[in-house]
Amino acid sequence: MLWMLEPARGVAAALLTLAYLGLCWWAWRRRAHFPLPAANADWTVAYASQTGTAQALAQRTALALERSGATVCCLPLDQLAAAGLQAGGRFLFVVATSGEGDAPDNARRFVRDLFPETLDLAGVEFALLALGDRNYRHFCGFAARLENWLLAQGARQRFARIEVDRGDAAALAAWHERLAELGAAAEFAEAADDFRPWRLVDRRHLNPGSAGGEVYQLEFAPTGATPHWTAGDLVQVRHGADAACQRDYSLASLPEEGGQVRLLVRRHIRADGSCGVMSGWLTRDLSLGAEVAMHLRPHPAFHLNANRFRPLICIGNGVGLAGLRALLASRIATGVDDNWLLFGERHEKHDFHWRSELTGWQGAGFLARLDAVFSRDAGDGRYVQDCLAANGELLRQWLARGAAVYVCGSRQGMAEGVDRVLRDLLGKEAVDRLADEGRYCRDVF
Repeated sequence: MLWMLEPARGVAAALLTLAYLGLCWWAWRRRAHFPLPAANADWTVAYASQTGTAQALAQRTALALERSGATVCCLPLDQLAAAGLQAGGRFLFVVATSGEGDAPDNARRFVRDLFPETLDLAGVEFALLALGDRNYRHFCGFAARLENWLLAQGARQRFARIEVDRGDAAALAAWHERLAELGAAAEFAEAADDFRPWRLVDRRHLNPGSAGGEVYQLEFAPTGATPHWTAGDLVQVRHGADAACQRDYSLASLPEEGGQVRLLVRRHIRADGSCGVMSGWLTRDLSLGAEVAMHLRPHPAFHLNANRFRPLICIGNGVGLAGLRALLASRIATGVDDNWLLFGERHEKHDFHWRSELTGWQGAGFLARLDAVFSRDAGDGRYVQDCLAANGELLRQWLARGAAVYVCGSRQGMAEGVDRVLRDLLGKEAVDRLADEGRYCRDVF
């Protein structure tokens, strides 16, 4: 996601917001969670988050309230039941919009089970922070749907929805001002900045001659001690010439692999032929040896968690292979080889990223199955979702053994197609159950 912050009045607000968020995050990491049941809380903070940004803001919101002496329950929207809402109380919703107006994955069950219902929410008082990107047609679309549903059930809105366009600092500062009015702690520490310098040590063009956009592997070394991260996490990269320009990338490497961050970046070409600001800078303009400000971001929704020792089905396309590669490397390092990778790209000759490593894993028995499909090759012409459909019986066998499914890559086309195939093969209820059990996880963009 590309963040474009207001350069003038937003600077002061950004510093205050960073201070607030940094202090809250530090304390949050020490406490780890808010276990208080919603029925016993002064406030319930519910979040809908795809990449972890809304979750982090919700946790920091909850901590700001708790620091003022309030009791707080912080939980994903999917864990908020009808009974908990109808019991009434004060609620803060921090919700992102996924794709073209969709609910994030950890709000799907809420939408499925509660949106069709008519509830009595006259005892509910709420406010809503909406995260989105105006480059999408339905900006903050899910937040608007949630707000309309709450109002239709009789809930009372404390103040107008605050919309955050790609991390806009002024909007976040407005949210904090509203929290202060609600009694949240208003103290600030010195500005915290989680970005640290990393040095570009290697850049390789992986697909010369490809009909698709150029894909580069980038390697960054820390300038200080190697921080920790987990397979499934993201890294936020800040543009050197524009500190307000940032974007998230899936981490392809593990700290145990030499402590370097490995990324896959596709150079984006606009309709007028110019390069995307961030991808052009990383793949063409940034000099080897130059330092880049980066922030490692936890992405718990895509961690292995309880799936670490289950059979694992990894499905992805293009640069989505990065996130899947980290998951597989993590399992292989601990001796877990019950892994199946389905990967799609354009041409086998040009676009089989990391072929030698993946086929080496397969040959060594670390990958039980590797299906690589190439949509532009004669005789293949399939997409990864077509490969999944063709292996429906094998998919059922893996799932019967308790397998988890992880999807990483483009939302439109691939992820939507994979979801459709899963529902066609297994049925809607079975797929919903996989998601509810944490066995169907996605990092899609």
